[in-house]
Amino acid sequence: MSEIDPLLEGLTEPQTQAVTHVDGPLLVLAGPGSGKTRVITRRIAYLVKGVGIAPWNVLAITFTNKAAGEMRDRVAQLLTERQARATTVATFHSLCARLIRQYADRLGLPPGYSIYDTADQKRAMKQALEDLEINTKNFPPASMLSSISNAKNDLLDAAGFAKQASNFYDRTVAKVYTKYQAILERNGALDFDDLLLKTVSLLKQHPDVLAELRERFQYVMIDEYQDTNHAQFMIANALSAEHQCIMCTGDPDQSIYGWRGANIQNILEFEQHYPAAEVVRLEQNYRSTKTILAAADALIVNNRGRRHKELWTDNPTGDPVQIVTCADERQEAGWVAEEFKRLHEEENVAWGQMAVFYRINSLSRVMEETLRNSSIPYQIARGTAFYDRKEIKDAIAYLRVVANPSDEVNLLRVINTPARGISAASVKAMQAFALANNQPFDELLGDPLRVTALNSRAQNSVAKFGKTVDTWRTTAGIVAAENHDPTAPQPSLRGFVEDVLRDSGLETFYRNDKSDPDQERLANLGELVTSAQQFEEEYLFEAEQAGEYEQVHLREKLLAFLEQVALVSDADGVDSSQGSVTLMTLHAAKGLEYPVVAMIGVEDGLLPHDRANDDPQELEEERRLAFVGITRAEERLYLCHGKYRTVFGQTMPTIRSRFLTELPADVVEEVDPSSDPHAMEDDLFGGGGGTQRSLAAKQAGQFPPGALVKHPQFGLGRVVNVSPMGAHTRAKIDFTTSGTKTLILQYARLELIDV
Repeated sequence: MSEIDPLLEGLTEPQTQAVTHVDGPLLVLAGPGSGKTRVITRRIAYLVKGVGIAPWNVLAITFTNKAAGEMRDRVAQLLTERQARATTVATFHSLCARLIRQYADRLGLPPGYSIYDTADQKRAMKQALEDLEINTKNFPPASMLSSISNAKNDLLDAAGFAKQASNFYDRTVAKVYTKYQAILERNGALDFDDLLLKTVSLLKQHPDVLAELRERFQYVMIDEYQDTNHAQFMIANALSAEHQCIMCTGDPDQSIYGWRGANIQNILEFEQHYPAAEVVRLEQNYRSTKTILAAADALIVNNRGRRHKELWTDNPTGDPVQIVTCADERQEAGWVAEEFKRLHEEENVAWGQMAVFYRINSLSRVMEETLRNSSIPYQIARGTAFYDRKEIKDAIAYLRVVANPSDEVNLLRVINTPARGISAASVKAMQAFALANNQPFDELLGDPLRVTALNSRAQNSVAKFGKTVDTWRTTAGIVAAENHDPTAPQPSLRGFVEDVLRDSGLETFYRNDKSDPDQERLANLGELVTSAQQFEEEYLFEAEQAGEYEQVHLREKLLAFLEQVALVSDADGVDSSQGSVTLMTLHAAKGLEYPVVAMIGVEDGLLPHDRANDDPQELEEERRLAFVGITRAEERLYLCHGKYRTVFGQTMPTIRSRFLTELPADVVEEVDPSSDPHAMEDDLFGGGGGTQRSLAAKQAGQFPPGALVKHPQFGLGRVVNVSPMGAHTRAKIDFTTSGTKTLILQYARLELIDV
């Protein structure tokens, strides 16, 4: 009997088929929870260890830093440390940032170019609109940035967009696009979409670079292929068109990013682009119960734009999916909080194993209030929160100014932060002088005496600041130092960041900040130093594994650190190990899983969103979004909606989501706590929980299993069972004409029928 290859151990037949596929195109249609990441990582290891492919010839691309990190960790467990480090596992944006850094000269960019985050982009956009004297009320910066982003994802530069502009709005966008791009170029900066656009240009315009990259990346793997946009498709296709060794994994049923340019046709038409493709379906689900999976499958079959998979699981049947009909958003939040508390107290479900999903961010407010009032710990999944804090953005802005002398946007942010005697009027005078003399603003830091509009105090302050910045740049190797000794030991990144925080005055400012008595902002700066140290240790370890440790300079570490910071995404901040309930949008939930999931606001107008009413394709994407939410749940799933919801201060009636009607009756259970919204509201917002619990116990005895009852809406029925639920008691009742329903006894208005 031959031994099983350890790399194939525990794999199903379809998984083995995908892992052992070596040459030629491969499409893996992977249902939710089907072991997709395991297949990708095992295939990387199989190519290197089983086939003998050089690890540096393997490229795996996924969509979040978190997913890339998980892949790298799994690959490291299957290969030697050196082999694992030699493979390239990255997001599209981080790969592109790395390539642009490497070939910056081909694109006319400085190696220390800046990657502008959302706030930087908005600041540049506001400047563009101001320069063009365009009213921001009629043309909001966010709307302009969205239009430009869509154009870039379709590989249209400003000139190309202007050529096809056919109406007043598009012609205005074209003007703004041109000005915005000019500001980025002047600042030596790229936005997120430019990372893709510039990489496509690099591959198109420089055949030698493309040939070099094809020679290096001979085996390309793309995860979440259904979420790729046109630019990402072009990059993947360019790298693999010659050798055709491309493996794409994904699920058309989980394509939920059409609003930001994702093109579901990329995966649906894979075999048209690669006629020799082999297709493998991963249909066994390892995550969810049979009931949850049946609900998800019944929902998604209503979509036409998909590739069918027979989803199945060996997991237990599990509890029915509960459709919870509440009176309004407060009762909805209260019911979820009470149920979570019951699971935590009675079934020992950890807070971190429970999550609440919603279609739009505004739905989180009432949920947050209720969790706080119920003393339930929670976190909101916003991964960029740390780097969005003012003190951190200020510190990062300083580091960007050091790395990129052309970065005027970040220079203007910190030139007088903290205050150092350079007023807004002084800055405007310097800007006017730089513009009139066609001179970079940064150069005036070294020679402020030329700006005669500045008084002597302002000139001295600018000169002092300019000297400090010049010292930082010399230390970092951004500008050459006199009498430079190449053999001198390199400063640490951690030490350099500490120097910048100290010499900029940020550390002292926040140490003495009276508005922050607990010095949380100072602690955040300390955490930034820790982040730099951890990044440096990892960076040096990789360099050592590659035999390049001696060649690493502070400049390279600084540029790589800033690149990593710029590419942090929302999903990277989700930490399910925290002892708290997680609140997040359905979009942010992609790729995650929780034993207990409650989806709130499952109503027409919210899920599906209003914009899907007249667009069949939008409606299909909304259904895919609901499918993604449902398939995050492992054991319990609650789909909650209210009969009324308050919007802009007005309480309006709602319609339960049409998606709920698409779920089969045999896998769902109706729960209706909506009969008396005030009773639950009083209980949750300070109205005597102890009294409610006593009442719950008393009522449980009044309606024993088998009792005949009458409900004002559902008619006659028999009690199947009664179960306590904290301050409430649930009764499962089989109604003669309405089927089985689960009601909260305290609000059900049941009448006991004597027989």
